[in-house]
Amino acid sequence: MKHRFKELKVWQKAMEAAQLTYEQCAGFPGDERFGLTSQMRRAAVSIPSNIAEGAGRNSRLEFRQFLAIATGSAYELETQFLLAQTIGYVSADSAQAMSQRLDELQRMLYGLHQSLGD
Repeated sequence: MKHRFKELKVWQKAMEAAQLTYEQCAGFPGDERFGLTSQMRRAAVSIPSNIAEGAGRNSRLEFRQFLAIATGSAYELETQFLLAQTIGYVSADSAQAMSQRLDELQRMLYGLHQSLGD
């Protein structure tokens, strides 16, 4: 039961969020390279990576587990964007736009997770 992950809308949206995260982090101060920048990039990459890994597994249960991890990473990234806004690394508009994007992604992940049943 392998899914073609590149055809999944949720994976495509996750890839867009990861790209935007990299673009936003490029403007962070250099001394954040091993701090918030690294954390945000890891969380952003984790979302599409876990969707893809789960899609390649042999059972619905395993796929659901990886979708749950991807969802957790989406919430982690949203929190990190809010922190980046608070400390002035991203604008309120950028943080709000990413928050809306991640909210949509979280809903899509939840829907896919639910559609796979138990």
